[in-house]
Amino acid sequence: MSDYLLDTNILILYLRKTKGYYELLDTLAMDDTLFISAMTRLEIIRGMHERERVDTFEFLDSLETIEITIEIANRAGELMRSRRTRGVVLEDADALIAATALEHGLALVTTNAKHFPMPDLVVYQADEQGKLSLRV
Repeated sequence: MSDYLLDTNILILYLRKTKGYYELLDTLAMDDTLFISAMTRLEIIRGMHERERVDTFEFLDSLETIEITIEIANRAGELMRSRRTRGVVLEDADALIAATALEHGLALVTTNAKHFPMPDLVVYQADEQGKLSLRV
């Protein structure tokens, strides 16, 4: 297996107690390490309600957060630039998350595989029930 970088939407579904997502993260964490990008951490924190603070930080702290380094920023910029020349616009957050996965050799777990059109990025698509399929 491989270690996994969790996209923001996976964390949101987990925190919302969406059926299947507790089991998904539990299964992934059984043999592998679960990582998040510092960008994902930012996105989760900016969207949380005050009443969710303790549970949210406890959950975030249970995951390994990868800082945004110069290498990750450079790679994200290159991903955005190279796609833009082909008419594809990548959002800043998606580019940083993809660059983080690529720089660290991690498989990305997301519900929005189409946001990550990089052929060299291993992407697992999660469905509404938390079931995974490898993007081909």
